[in-house]
Amino acid sequence: MSLNFEPISLERQDEYHKALTGCPQLLTSDFSFANVFGWADHYGLEWAFHKELCFIRQTRPHTVLWAPVGPWEQYDWANCSAMTEGRKFVRVPEALTRLWSIAFGNKILIEESRDHWDYVYSVEELISLSGKTFHKKKNLLNQFKKNYLYTYESMAPECVEEVLEMQDEWYKWYEENNPSEALKAENHAITRVLQHIDQIKGLMGATIRVEGKVIAYTVAEPLCEDSLVIHFEKGDIRYKGVYQAINQMFLEHDAAEFTNVNREQDLGDPGLRKAKMSYNPSFFLKKFEAELI
Repeated sequence: MSLNFEPISLERQDEYHKALTGCPQLLTSDFSFANVFGWADHYGLEWAFHKELCFIRQTRPHTVLWAPVGPWEQYDWANCSAMTEGRKFVRVPEALTRLWSIAFGNKILIEESRDHWDYVYSVEELISLSGKTFHKKKNLLNQFKKNYLYTYESMAPECVEEVLEMQDEWYKWYEENNPSEALKAENHAITRVLQHIDQIKGLMGATIRVEGKVIAYTVAEPLCEDSLVIHFEKGDIRYKGVYQAINQMFLEHDAAEFTNVNREQDLGDPGLRKAKMSYNPSFFLKKFEAELI
């Protein structure tokens, strides 16, 4: 099987979505189209379509393949020419590791990648914020509602310029106080997605304004019929409780029909891991690395 890689493009997103829906497991946030498109420049992402599969290749900072997307169970992996000795795959979903373990036995090395596990939460829980687990978050939400004359709006293309302005201000403040390449890369990915928000199918989002100015926003994307992923969520921390507000209000007003909300990985950051655990995840979507030896 010859894989002819090409740049990630908006023109082939329907073909990619078809491959996504063919997967037998709910895929992690990495494989949503907005994520692949948004981070394509930073990671040098390319894709190659073969029959019903889509292979994604990362070329920066080094070349490695992501797990293929598509109806895995239909493939004879042991005789798949793309699976050659020495090839390494990252972001491999748990269900695919089981198929590969059967196909390759002791010829494949599979290791957990805990820092990249996705955190998945109950939408109902994050709307109600009931019980001791969410006591502090519910208080912050109530303080925000009490202290500020705010308006909540679902994301629409006509407000994107204002959201981009807020993102630019947010980035410049954080970049001045805690500059990092990761922050710069995220800002580029956010900007790229927002600039194409009317061309990326299925994107959702919302804003909160105080005195007419956008002080928080969120961008999300359905992963399947009952699950969505929060890609980006930013707020002006001068407004106490702003993150609890945008989180809860978006789910209540625009995503209540979903069962699960994926809030992506912690990347091994201790503070981020603590914050994500504090929201009481329902389960994790585990990811692995695999290498043919």
